[in-house]
Amino acid sequence: MMIVGIIGVIILCGALVGYGMASKWNKSNTSKLKKGQKAELKEKSKKMRLAAHSMLGVAIVLVLVSLLLNSSSKYDLQSLNYHAPIEVTNDHDFGGGHSEMPVQYETKFPTSGTHSPHDLKFGYYTDKPTTEMLVHNLEHGDILIYYRPDASSATKDAVEYLSHFTKAGSGVLAVPSTDIPEGKEIIMNAWTKTMELTTYDEQKAGTFINEYINEGPEKIPANVRRGGGTM
Repeated sequence: MMIVGIIGVIILCGALVGYGMASKWNKSNTSKLKKGQKAELKEKSKKMRLAAHSMLGVAIVLVLVSLLLNSSSKYDLQSLNYHAPIEVTNDHDFGGGHSEMPVQYETKFPTSGTHSPHDLKFGYYTDKPTTEMLVHNLEHGDILIYYRPDASSATKDAVEYLSHFTKAGSGVLAVPSTDIPEGKEIIMNAWTKTMELTTYDEQKAGTFINEYINEGPEKIPANVRRGGGTM
């Protein structure tokens, strides 16, 4: 991945040198030269500029490929496979009907039940979306990470990082909540699954995501969901 980027930078430097040489030859093409020399120098400058254009195009492609490869490896789900011991509650399954109306849930952090027909994009949220939409995300195998609005910057950065992980058509949403009970810092949900953490624990949070992501009752292909918010 890094090699691809380095090659792209080297070719980019070559393109810049080519542009410089073409410009230099173009400036030296003055009226002092004979007609044949002027035509030869003009053609030489033109060919160098075309070669520089080609190198620039190749360099841009290689750099973009390198960035994409680095991004995908940074959020490799296997990196969360810590096998840490976790305490997970198996919640009652209240089904998955759809309704446009507000729903009265039996808990502050429902993991199933009637919900909105609309879901949300994966990612980090600074304002809490409606619970009805969040439950819809769980139905598709997404993971919800609830954090305290007054959590430390380190905790917020950690859950923001986790919100980039995906598997097939499922992802992770980090959402603030004032309903997190006293003595707990993080609540994590999957469909009919809950894990509470007294303090943020990278290995336990990663293990929960790795184990339960994309395990909802409705699995939607990634090319259909396109990062959530499409249903």
